[in-house]
Amino acid sequence: MLSLVDSGSGTVVGRAEGEDIVLDVHTSGSGPALVLLHGAEGREANDAFIAALAERFTVIAPSHPGFGLSPRPDWCDSVEDLAYLYLEWLERQDWHDTMLVGLQFGGWVAAEMAVRDCSRLGRLTLVDPVGIKVGGREDRDISDVFAISRSELDARHYADPAAGPGDLSQASRDDVLHIARNEEALALYGWEPYLHNPRLQRWLHRIHVPTLVTWGAQDGVVSPDYGRAYADAIPGARFELVGEAGHRAQIEQPDTLAKLIAEHSA
Repeated sequence: MLSLVDSGSGTVVGRAEGEDIVLDVHTSGSGPALVLLHGAEGREANDAFIAALAERFTVIAPSHPGFGLSPRPDWCDSVEDLAYLYLEWLERQDWHDTMLVGLQFGGWVAAEMAVRDCSRLGRLTLVDPVGIKVGGREDRDISDVFAISRSELDARHYADPAAGPGDLSQASRDDVLHIARNEEALALYGWEPYLHNPRLQRWLHRIHVPTLVTWGAQDGVVSPDYGRAYADAIPGARFELVGEAGHRAQIEQPDTLAKLIAEHSA
């Protein structure tokens, strides 16, 4: 049994299987509750997007266990664990009609949550999510982000590579360690099978809340066609391309994406 309580200091503390769970949580803005699940970039990289959302919503943005400043208990090593952890969190906070927004890896987590239980959700937005397999066995649906150079990774993540972190040899030690920890966590959760759950696509029909799937038009990690297949598998989902944006559309086009989400919530 998992118990989660608000510590009153910007963190969420709980206990499961004899181990404490601590989530580093950032809350800002006012209005309807919006839970934001970040991708491999980490929450801090999305500050401009969070600020844009906070003009209309109370944005509740945790760092996943193993990312950012959130420690990871040994038992938490799968996307399924994250999905159940966050579902339990919503229940313990007694939130209803929550807007859930998942970014890339966080979009996969959000989809896994929604196929299990939509009862606490009001609307769902998935931004360039991974998590499903749409091609054949030999088709690479998702670029191997662990096997390409940093410069190529930035070119695939962003329509304008200058939007990325750039040459890490020029970055601060703390920034480099932060990126390394996030990428280590991504590898833990998404190594095998690579960044997807072979069973997820067949259960996406269980999502029964209004859903928006948005995609960077220049996404070089997962193509817009992959995004359309994702949306097609969710009943009634709307698909929107975001121009001048790559895989991390929330970083390159924060205001455009925040506006789409606000329209989706109306």
